[in-house]
Amino acid sequence: MHSRKPFYILVALLFIAGIASSIYRSVEHNIPFFPGEQVQSWAIDAKVSFNGQGQPAEVDFALPNDPAFEVLVENASSPGYGLNINQTEDQRRAVWSIRQANGQQSLYYRVTLVPTGKTKIKAGEELPSAKPYSWPVTELSAAEQIISEVWERSASNQSFAQQLMAKINDVNQSQNMSLLLASNTPTELFVRMLNTKEIPARIVNGLVLEDQRRRQQLDQMVQVYHDGYWKLFDVNNNIQGREDNVVLWESKGNSVLDVIGGTNSQVNFSMLQDTRPALSTSIDMMMNAQDDWDFSLYQLPIEEQSLFKGILLIPIGVLVVVFLRVIIGIKTSGTFMPVLIALAFIQTTLLTGLIGFLLIVAFGLMIRSYLSSLNLLLISRISAVIIVVIFIIGFFTLISFKLGLSEGLTITFFPMIILAWTIERMSILWEEEGPKHVFVSGGGSLFVATIAYLAMNNSLVQHWVFNFLGIHLVLLSVVLVMGQYTGYRLTELKRFKPLAGEK
Repeated sequence: MHSRKPFYILVALLFIAGIASSIYRSVEHNIPFFPGEQVQSWAIDAKVSFNGQGQPAEVDFALPNDPAFEVLVENASSPGYGLNINQTEDQRRAVWSIRQANGQQSLYYRVTLVPTGKTKIKAGEELPSAKPYSWPVTELSAAEQIISEVWERSASNQSFAQQLMAKINDVNQSQNMSLLLASNTPTELFVRMLNTKEIPARIVNGLVLEDQRRRQQLDQMVQVYHDGYWKLFDVNNNIQGREDNVVLWESKGNSVLDVIGGTNSQVNFSMLQDTRPALSTSIDMMMNAQDDWDFSLYQLPIEEQSLFKGILLIPIGVLVVVFLRVIIGIKTSGTFMPVLIALAFIQTTLLTGLIGFLLIVAFGLMIRSYLSSLNLLLISRISAVIIVVIFIIGFFTLISFKLGLSEGLTITFFPMIILAWTIERMSILWEEEGPKHVFVSGGGSLFVATIAYLAMNNSLVQHWVFNFLGIHLVLLSVVLVMGQYTGYRLTELKRFKPLAGEK
């Protein structure tokens, strides 16, 4: 006897792979587990303005590259200007250029950002060098005293930065601190003191997102290296940590805007909050990423996607049929005919489908009984039944159209070959076993088809089977396990009822 261990290992691997794939899909690609979920997005306009000097001008503008926000859509408006998006290893910049710029110039950049929740920024392997700042002679003694005092009260880079920021924002400032702040901004002083202790720190430019804000400016913040991550400090507002509504527009310590051939340059931001369907947003983000190793049906044309949405429901119907036949013991006419009928129900709706199915089968059985009296060959008889089924469907469609019953027109979605074969099987069963068996198997088929339709027509199920392909591995593992079941069906247990009564 063969060992069943390899089989159970295979089933376990399929189940685990299906669950893991679905979780990866949700976490990595932000595919929502439930349909209809909404996500917030931010539409941000950046307006770059400067005065042209009647000579060639080149504008170099930093673009957002923050892991906490995904760029969904971006475009620029700059009539007469040439535009290039330069992508370096860790920075994106837009470069506008023109041969001659006269007077006031305005350039626009629009981007739609979607929060990703990845607010923790991991530092790279190569940290920026923290060169000690050369303090002026007049500030050296004051800086050394403050740094020494704060250093003694700290235990790590982060605690040193915390103590230092609190010291800078202390209402009752010492004379030493007042002296240093007279010639340094709080942010500059914070970074210089950190660098003096060779702690990597850099000034970044963050944009605080607020719905319907206009003419917003970037805020200078500081990133401090601690334990493999960059910690954010807003010294001006005495805030440590990162809020969800802060996007780091420029986070590498470089300038945000460089203008050659112009004066009085500045950039202002306007923003608007919006909500979008989470699923379509995730799909757009995946399409923007263009990952060659991402196998998804979203890459197919829309027509093929629509086709697969129907095909991928079949495993659900198959699972229902296997469960109801193997575990419950319901008899059906044909093994997977209920699945095809359920697919037709999705097109016709349940009530219209049931009525149409019963009418076609009933008329087909009557005509089939006449054909049996002609003693035709099997192939000819089945061919005749197929042609008759087509006539019946056409007849009922015309009747429905004349009566103004638009629901009746959907009867054409029934699989004609399957209907003809069902009529043939029921007719043979009627002749051999009697009408009772026909009603039992026919009723069982309709019952199973109805349950399969309810499962396949569920919006949650439709969402899962199309967007999480790993679910099909789970279905396969469950079907394989049920295929090993050799015990009694639930409907067979009634045979033991008399024994239970005697006991």
